[in-house]
Amino acid sequence: MEHFAPHMRAVFEGWYSKFDLPSGAHLAIIICTVPKASQRPPHMVSFTYYPKSGSPIYQREHWVSELHRVKLNSTHAFELRVPGIGFMKVDADSTTTYDLKCEDWTLKGRTTGRKPWNTRCSTPEGLLVRLPLPLHWHVHSLASPCDFTLSIPSIDMPPEDRQGEASVHQEKNWASSFPSAHTWVQAHSPETNTTINLTGGKILGMTAYMIAYRSPDLEVLFRPPFSVAFLGISPFMSVEVDYENRAFAISVSGIWKRIEVRAKAPADKETWFGLGSPFPEGHRRNFCSESFLATVEVVVSERGWWGSWQERREG
Repeated sequence: MEHFAPHMRAVFEGWYSKFDLPSGAHLAIIICTVPKASQRPPHMVSFTYYPKSGSPIYQREHWVSELHRVKLNSTHAFELRVPGIGFMKVDADSTTTYDLKCEDWTLKGRTTGRKPWNTRCSTPEGLLVRLPLPLHWHVHSLASPCDFTLSIPSIDMPPEDRQGEASVHQEKNWASSFPSAHTWVQAHSPETNTTINLTGGKILGMTAYMIAYRSPDLEVLFRPPFSVAFLGISPFMSVEVDYENRAFAISVSGIWKRIEVRAKAPADKETWFGLGSPFPEGHRRNFCSESFLATVEVVVSERGWWGSWQERREG
């Protein structure tokens, strides 16, 4: 879990927790810091309650003057302390405690398990995590069960979202700069126990993605050099981004496997929310936009001995 722990020399790093709540609503908590920001706000705690219908979205972004990253011991346990709001604590066994409170909302929670993104490797990047890339991406848990209590006094939440058990997806980014064009897709089906995680965009003058698909009996992972294009050209990957229709499609092929991912969200502005993003000078407000109403389709194929592709999984 060392990649989830603080990287004290990083120009920025941020922790992302997405709660799937009992009513079908979602809650996104982001704790992010740019320790040496020179112009813009350095520290952010973002709180977004996203109802099942997608509207109205409740969001508060707190630009705080202090955010302390505290390593607790040699086993990579740590705590993110935000004076005046609270803390997020991660134990050596990855148990995560959320204790955050302000005038507008309160969240308390504790995970009771962890579902690593992969059974063989600690992070989607693999050996790439050791390289001095502008941005690193770590998926810590696909769906951690979490006992929680949630209060937002100013809105009428479903009773089941006030206390119960949620499922939490945990990620982290760290490095020196955020991509100028960035796409992120994450989806988990509790019925089939399948998950898709995808991130990428323009970086170092090229277009690169990392894609991880996991089901109970199948794991597929693509990272550069297969999922990279130079000047928009790649023998293994094709990407289509349709901003106007809020649609995205990618296909990546290897020697024996191919994955195709299509995602589409409603274009209604009220079902999208903005997020501040970290840059060396500080956070740029509303730089990213996100929706939790996207429909995601995944097709995994395998190459037969005669060179033809045979569909292995669709969902």
